[in-house]
Amino acid sequence: MFIGNEIFSKFPSNRVVITLIAILTAIASEIKVVPFDGEAFRFGLGGITFFMLILIWPPKSIWKAGVITASTIVIIRTLEDMILRNGEFFPSFISHFPAFLFYFIYALGFHIIKVERYKSSPFHLGAWAFLFEFLGNAAEQLLRFEMEENINIDFWSWALMSAVALFRSFFVAGLYASITVSEQRKRVEEMLGVGSELYAEALYLQKSMNHIEKITASSYDLYQKLKKKEELSLSMQALKIAQEIHEVKKDSQRVLAGISKITSQKKENSLTLSELLRLVIVANEKYGEYLKKTISFQLKLTSDYETEKHIPMLALLNNLTANAVESIEGKGSIKISLFETSGNTCFVVEDTGSGIKEEDVPILFEPGYTTKFNDKGVAATGIGLSHVKEIVQQLDGSIEVETPKAGAIFRITIPTEHLRK
Repeated sequence: MFIGNEIFSKFPSNRVVITLIAILTAIASEIKVVPFDGEAFRFGLGGITFFMLILIWPPKSIWKAGVITASTIVIIRTLEDMILRNGEFFPSFISHFPAFLFYFIYALGFHIIKVERYKSSPFHLGAWAFLFEFLGNAAEQLLRFEMEENINIDFWSWALMSAVALFRSFFVAGLYASITVSEQRKRVEEMLGVGSELYAEALYLQKSMNHIEKITASSYDLYQKLKKKEELSLSMQALKIAQEIHEVKKDSQRVLAGISKITSQKKENSLTLSELLRLVIVANEKYGEYLKKTISFQLKLTSDYETEKHIPMLALLNNLTANAVESIEGKGSIKISLFETSGNTCFVVEDTGSGIKEEDVPILFEPGYTTKFNDKGVAATGIGLSHVKEIVQQLDGSIEVETPKAGAIFRITIPTEHLRK
């Protein structure tokens, strides 16, 4: 399903969709420009509205939606003449009937080509819409010419109809394309964010499984020793523990396999480092707003290239930047720098937060280290700096921390050959 449609995926039934398309198109058609003599033929916003609505709220049958919309417009205009201008029903109905022909042909064209197939191609979508609008307007105008003596169709009339149809069709196609591109970008950001979090959790789970393996081996070894000493009760208890831990290991393996499959799927084959860092900044700007903090972000780039390591790098940089956001009290700034030197790519994350105690620096990257606790005194459960260090080490890099008078500075150095696509 197209992302543009997903915005309205919770919309009600097909009947309600068609009803709304008909009503909204009818209302919009009353906002009009009358290019020719008299008010019989008009350029209104109805065509634009109908086109956009069938893109974002696609009915099951566009042809049916067109017939109902066309009928609604003719009826409303006829009633308008009768109520506001004291017109008679039959003459008013005949006068407005050509508008039915326009919407009928317009909708029938989209129904025949199956407009869903062209949603990802704005140029083809706009070209088809131009053709159908021109044909619809031409049919409407020719019918009026046969019905009314004062209707004149000359070269300039056809040129105007063509120009208006061209402008309106590509305007809607371009607007719809911009909406879908924006939604696709948001979806990619969400997928990459989830992927980076899962990658970090996979590291944690892998590390836990290594511990589980050691505990299983120790429990089984204890069972054998107790069995030799004929401590049957204790030996069976040790064996039971080994078996239970083995079951935990198998469950963990299944979870890890699932996470690894998700993170290995290429949502995006690669990202440039600049795109990656901008994703980090956008995510943490929102995080700062969520924490009700005023934080300015600065990005300094002197190098840029594509990398396929965007998931681990996103996990790494997101964690460091989120830590920086959390360390700032009220108002502050975060600066992220990227440069290359001596075959290495360097990332520097600086903040104006509360900083790190000098005595904590030696244990900063040790498992279990945290300075974040909730209001009940429970420690935070993020991936932590120990896992940040693991990601850096997997990429054969290094990480250093500096503790200036205010804030903290993290410097990450990774061989460029391990990042560059």
